[in-house]
Amino acid sequence: MKHIFKKKIIIPLLVLTVFFTGTAFRSDFFEIAKQIEIFTDLFKEINMNYVDETNPAELMDTAIKSMLKDLDPYTNFMNEQDVEAARINNTGDYIGIGAKVRTLKDKLVIVEPYKDYPADKAGLKAGDEIIKVGNTSVVNYKDDAGDLLKGSPGTSVEVTFKRQGQTKTATINRAEVAIDAVPYFSMINDKTGYIVLSQFSEKASAQTNYAVRDLKAQGAKRLILDLRGNPGGLVNEAIDIVNIFVPKGQLVVTTKSKVKKYNRTYYTQKDPIDTEIPLVILIDGGSASASEIVTGSLQDLDRAVVVGTRSFGKGLVQRPKLLTYGTQVKITISRYYTPSGRCIQALDYWHRNEKGEAVRVKQENYNEYKTKNGRKVFDGGGIFPDEVMSGSQNSALTTAIVNDNLIFDYATDFYYKHKINNIDNFKLTDADFNDFKKYLNKNQFSFVTNTEKALKTAFEVAKRESFDDDIKTDYDTLVSNLNQSKIKALDENKTYLLDLLTEEIVKRYVYREGLFDYLKTHDPEIKKATEIVSSPSAYLEYLR
Repeated sequence: MKHIFKKKIIIPLLVLTVFFTGTAFRSDFFEIAKQIEIFTDLFKEINMNYVDETNPAELMDTAIKSMLKDLDPYTNFMNEQDVEAARINNTGDYIGIGAKVRTLKDKLVIVEPYKDYPADKAGLKAGDEIIKVGNTSVVNYKDDAGDLLKGSPGTSVEVTFKRQGQTKTATINRAEVAIDAVPYFSMINDKTGYIVLSQFSEKASAQTNYAVRDLKAQGAKRLILDLRGNPGGLVNEAIDIVNIFVPKGQLVVTTKSKVKKYNRTYYTQKDPIDTEIPLVILIDGGSASASEIVTGSLQDLDRAVVVGTRSFGKGLVQRPKLLTYGTQVKITISRYYTPSGRCIQALDYWHRNEKGEAVRVKQENYNEYKTKNGRKVFDGGGIFPDEVMSGSQNSALTTAIVNDNLIFDYATDFYYKHKINNIDNFKLTDADFNDFKKYLNKNQFSFVTNTEKALKTAFEVAKRESFDDDIKTDYDTLVSNLNQSKIKALDENKTYLLDLLTEEIVKRYVYREGLFDYLKTHDPEIKKATEIVSSPSAYLEYLR
């Protein structure tokens, strides 16, 4: 144990010492060294003297995560598995079964099999629950069970899974999987091209470049770039995508840090493809980071009209730093600023509320900036669209439904209960929405609001102070009214929930590629974008 202890303490201590002495923390070195020495002594005493056997690795992991939790959610320690996941995210290439998989405590759930990849060829469907990989039971596997599906190309793996209550097996032949940054592009009509950019991997700018050229060759005189749900990625890819539409030498984004060497000013470096073609960008609350750099830059330069809902609001830049044993720490090193000078960071992680939660920047604290043409834009709350589509707004209630996987699970049930021959005519009805509400009740969906939490806390205090008998009737009435309000909130979010359900259900029948074909003719945001970009006068009016 002493040998393990030396590795766990001395090596991290040396790494931390080298790291801190090589940065702007030099002036605080004594305090840092002092705290490391205290922690080292504490860690040693706990591991050597605690009444029960301890696991030094787990204790250290807990200590690291607790330390980082007080910073921001993007500054993370990355073990070897996390590093590999980040590599896959950046390159889009890996060896596996060709499916998006969710890892749960006792199973692996197929979220989406990629068309014509091994999982799809083996017959696996979204919603299938893998409980055994080879001879290894998922419930007994202590590490990330998703790693069991990886292996060398050409090797096979047998999986045991549950589908609609029945246990089945399938043999999957692993292969190289390439995830496209641009999973779809096509013509909407004879003059309007449509491009979906789903992530900013190393392929993003090259594939977007190819899509633009291909659509122009097909006759596209205007373009729609869909960044909805795109969480971001590599900054350089964002710069190159902006460069497709603006001239060489144009300022795109600036980063500012307390460490001077991280202060960067990014300009376009290449000749553009087309600086005049009308362009509309679609965004939503899932558009973040690099998506916001592209959107914010093109909005500031009056080079595109933005349609949708307010973006996520991530104005921070991270950089990975190598640690020992193949691990890394991803550190927030700077904030970024669009050409007008705004930082669109929405959550303030450095001035938290009394509960220790990051709070949104208040609208009255937004600062005004001007675009190239003098239009007003603001910082502090993500990118605000030029044309807001209220139907795509989400709420705490809908977020809770999505996070509980109830949209996904309902779509699974729907798929096995309904045979649909022509997905183009598919549309959910009021009866379907009522069925979904019954499904929520059946699955005991419970969404506790902050108001309910505060009421419950107040009532518990009243009980301790013996006032509960006096206010119980009023308390029960308030709780009942809140429950009625939540039911009403479901109906108020009907359009948004039906959109989410429709997308998930359509994807079950015709894969992701078919979903984009469906959205091209049914999605209200795409319809609005097409309307704007097809009218020169309307398009220019937004940019004045």
